[in-house]
Amino acid sequence: MAEESSAKRHHGETSDKSRTLKGVELHGKETLEIVCTSVPDKVDEMMSRLRMMGGGLYPSFIGVDVEYTSEDEPPQMAAVLHLCVEELCLVYQITAATKWPKRLKQFLQEEKLYTFAGFSIEGDKKMLNKSGLDINPNNFIDMQRKWKVPTTNKFYDSLVDVAAKVIHPFYKGMKQNINKEEDHKLCGTSPLPDNLIEYAGKDAYATYKSWKIINNIMTGWDISQEQEADPYYHCNFAG
Repeated sequence: MAEESSAKRHHGETSDKSRTLKGVELHGKETLEIVCTSVPDKVDEMMSRLRMMGGGLYPSFIGVDVEYTSEDEPPQMAAVLHLCVEELCLVYQITAATKWPKRLKQFLQEEKLYTFAGFSIEGDKKMLNKSGLDINPNNFIDMQRKWKVPTTNKFYDSLVDVAAKVIHPFYKGMKQNINKEEDHKLCGTSPLPDNLIEYAGKDAYATYKSWKIINNIMTGWDISQEQEADPYYHCNFAG
């Protein structure tokens, strides 16, 4: 990409464009705002909004996922980066951008303000690296390796498995509006079709929300275990 010698440009078409989808339906009455853009200033604005939205939460997580360019057009690399906090999602079209957003690399290297939560994130990290981007190696959680759906026989569960179990069965149909083989080939194109923008947003949201719920349960379990181990804890309930 321009202005960065370390960034490898894919041969896809470039353009500085933005598209916002509001009121994207999730489970229940929840809705999602998705901003899809390759405009550097718009990406910086969205990262500020994500920071602010997560600033009042502790612990603070950012859901992250990456879509790749087509295997049929090597070298394969990161095409789209999705970032989500609560009901706000950024879909950044890496291959369509003409230059890096000023704050992007710093945002991905954050150590203290938030933790990135991804799913099978090792492949995403490798693809981002090919595109000249890196997530802080000490500040991410691979949910696929941290939690297992008790009712499946798979060695590793899919995001659909996890989200449908811990958030809502609605997420079983998360991919129903896309053709997994054909539509994913469009991830490196610009503009990105609305159905892929919506899928990318839901994907990042499901990652974020799933880990937020799992982390709350695990933290509550740890606290209860510590309390039970305290010899004076039950004295508080004595008559």
